[in-house]
Amino acid sequence: MVESIIGCKWSLHVLDLVRRGISRPGAMSRAVRGLTTKVLNERLAKMCRFGILERTAYPEVPPRVEYRFTDFGRRFLTILDRVEEVQRDLDSRPR
Repeated sequence: MVESIIGCKWSLHVLDLVRRGISRPGAMSRAVRGLTTKVLNERLAKMCRFGILERTAYPEVPPRVEYRFTDFGRRFLTILDRVEEVQRDLDSRPR
């Protein structure tokens, strides 16, 4: 599961969007250039299956769907934060 998320640039973008408070799919696809609706929906479904995000559908017209982190998802973010920290450390090392 970790490899599937960390190894996918789109998954990382989606997690960052939700972290920044962008929770609706339409806003997500507008926020990231090149992110197609198909790929976005695949990433969101995968993260829901893994238990990182939860999907809430509101019975409105037009329909409204929002995504937010589960408790597990918030804990998973700490792993991603550490990976980013290690990457920054590597990038700042003299060569």
